[in-house]
Amino acid sequence: MTTSPKRVTFDEDSFWVELNDGRTIGVPLAWFPRLLNAAPAQRADYELSPCGIHWDALDEDISIEGLLAGRGDMTHRRQHVA
Repeated sequence: MTTSPKRVTFDEDSFWVELNDGRTIGVPLAWFPRLLNAAPAQRADYELSPCGIHWDALDEDISIEGLLAGRGDMTHRRQHVA
């Protein structure tokens, strides 16, 4: 059975993902800067898929596999070397 999200909720510092296997994962918003800086209405506008959560307006995709592995935002900005 694939672990998939059932519901997402937010508090001041974290978001909570309720999974179909009965677990709930708490994740610091600081791990995902787009969510941290988003307005509450933007955070609430998400879509669930069998593998994760998608925020179209924020261009954010978070996999359940990544959350369970403890990974935050995997977006890396190129660093320029002088």
